[in-house]
Amino acid sequence: MGSGQAKRVRHALGLMMIAASPLPLMAQTPAASPPQEEEPILPDSEFEARLPKTGEAPADRAAPLPSIDEWIDQQMPQTNMGRAGAPAELPPATEPRGERELAAPLPPLDSVQVPLQVATDSNPEEKTQTVRYTTAVEGFGRTGLEDDFRAASALVDGKGKADTAAMVQARAHEDEALAVRLLYSEGYYDATALATLEQAGDQAGDQASGGTLKAVVSVTPGKRYKIGEIVITAGPTVPPGLIRDSLPLATGDFIVAAAVEAAEANIGVKLPENGYAFAKLGQRDIVLDPATATGDYTLPVETGPRGSFRGITTSGEKQAFGADHMKIMSRFRPGELYDSRKVDDLRRALVATGLFSSVAVDPVRTSVPGPDGTEYVDLHVSQEAGKPRTLAGELGYGTGQGFRAEGTWTHRNLFPPEGAVIASVIAGTQEQGASGTFRRSNAGKRDRTFQTGLSLNHQNYDAYEAYTAGLNVSWSRQSTPIFQKRWTYSYGAEILLTNEQVVVDPATADKTRRTYFIGGLPVQVGYDRSNDLLNPTKGFRANLRAEPEGSLQGSFSPYLRATFDLTGYYPLSDGLVIAGRTRIGTISGVARDDIAPSRRIYAGGGGSVRGFGYQELGPKDANNDPIGGRSVNEFAVEGRYRFGDYGVVAFVDAGQVYESSMPQFSDIRYGVGVGGRFYTNFGPFRADIAMPINRQPGESKFALYIGIGQAF
Repeated sequence: MGSGQAKRVRHALGLMMIAASPLPLMAQTPAASPPQEEEPILPDSEFEARLPKTGEAPADRAAPLPSIDEWIDQQMPQTNMGRAGAPAELPPATEPRGERELAAPLPPLDSVQVPLQVATDSNPEEKTQTVRYTTAVEGFGRTGLEDDFRAASALVDGKGKADTAAMVQARAHEDEALAVRLLYSEGYYDATALATLEQAGDQAGDQASGGTLKAVVSVTPGKRYKIGEIVITAGPTVPPGLIRDSLPLATGDFIVAAAVEAAEANIGVKLPENGYAFAKLGQRDIVLDPATATGDYTLPVETGPRGSFRGITTSGEKQAFGADHMKIMSRFRPGELYDSRKVDDLRRALVATGLFSSVAVDPVRTSVPGPDGTEYVDLHVSQEAGKPRTLAGELGYGTGQGFRAEGTWTHRNLFPPEGAVIASVIAGTQEQGASGTFRRSNAGKRDRTFQTGLSLNHQNYDAYEAYTAGLNVSWSRQSTPIFQKRWTYSYGAEILLTNEQVVVDPATADKTRRTYFIGGLPVQVGYDRSNDLLNPTKGFRANLRAEPEGSLQGSFSPYLRATFDLTGYYPLSDGLVIAGRTRIGTISGVARDDIAPSRRIYAGGGGSVRGFGYQELGPKDANNDPIGGRSVNEFAVEGRYRFGDYGVVAFVDAGQVYESSMPQFSDIRYGVGVGGRFYTNFGPFRADIAMPINRQPGESKFALYIGIGQAF
């Protein structure tokens, strides 16, 4: 490639533009006139005559200086300036030719003369007449860039109106540069662009037709350049081809700015993932050969040392917790090969705690030799603790459940590290209660949560009335909005002391009060392949919960409560999703009447079978009040259509509760309905209305459900 014929492209600047060097710009301007000699302002002879003579001493150094007027008379006698200050008539000045040209009026733009009205001193409120124009674009052709050009065009954005013709001209010049940048970005490095203004017709006719000027942007793409030789200048890596394999460019590919930048970004990702924490990419160099329409590509890369993890340090004026707890949260061990993905994982875990107003994790060189020829790398966490206290509220309504409001006060770090205290109050038409909870996140292990709490509660539903005190303790691994986990689990223990109103004989609906002392060992396992925790649109979830429990009064009588839930989500289009759900539940090893009413199985309501009131399905007493059962089966299918921040749903729910310990899949009841959704950053706001099919005496004509999050 001849040096005189090559062009060099160094940067990727501007709008998807690789070229930022001396490539020709096509906004053509007339050549400047050659400089011409100008007449001197003062002849040389006169200038030299006025200079003081060197070597001559004044006759009298002590003589007084002449006055200003006398000095002027001596130095400038030709002006005939009198002492009275009245100047004589000056000889006509000879204006230099260059200044005469600058003072001359500009030639019309492409011979177009547009009459403009300007505000006058006599009428400053008078407005200038709007200049109208049309825009035409020519020459993009097979490049496929005309739509992109029009989307960013200053002429098109002006919608055919401007205050002056000069403004139209300025927009045309902007579009010249825009067209060249777009063509360069796709490899057309010989591209030219020229914008011209043409007279569209007479003024009156133009105003009637919508324009007096026509702006034409003409482009000539020229040849499209391809990548020639690819050269990477870098030190040795492990494995040897790491950098080249990470650069998805090949000889013969078109030189497309976005593709080149993406390929280089991939190197910037792959090197830190493979131990090179301090790798830096240099400035690319692309030398173009117009004869072959190719460009030889060279990229310098400074890999830095190959590193392995060592330790964690932290700093900050106000710290949420120290480096020891951060080591528990990290997913790497000292001596492991440095991997930026594990650094990003630690950063996300720190953010997920909600304890920081700002947090950053950066690698730090130690110059200490590590295993396998590496150098140890420390991670430094810069942190500033945020406000640890939170007030939260939740409001909902369900037919049969009434209004329910819950307020929560949380101090997320009262007992560092991550030792939270939560106080909660429930106020509702049919439920009231209070609870206190201690929770430690990442308790001795990443993602493991320890929790214990005490609760007092009063519930008054058609199925039962209960005053309950409970104590619980659990260990769990659960999903959060930032970390949605595939596998979740929980296990623990709980003790309940409850005084409840019990139906002694369903045939007569006679009731009495009994006290139950219950102990249980709940276990839950979940598997989640959905794409979102609060608003899933594809995937599925499965959850199994089993709780061996029994009465602690007198002789121990154990039984098993178990529930299996399966939900699935299938997108039919970008806005339409079909969702389905099924649930099977059982209580085995005990008669229904020996189970506390609040521990029996019920169905109906917003999280169950919509169209029915809360706990409305299943066996009933003589007063048509539900008394619960020992098994359940539920099914639901829902169509969700979203447009922007809003959505509508249509659904069919089905289910039934049985007195037997195994669901019978008979006497299924159905509910149908529609709903609306308003999507927010923290999940969709939900409002559903449904009605039962084949409504029975005592059942609601329709049911309303309001809450946050999808129904399932």
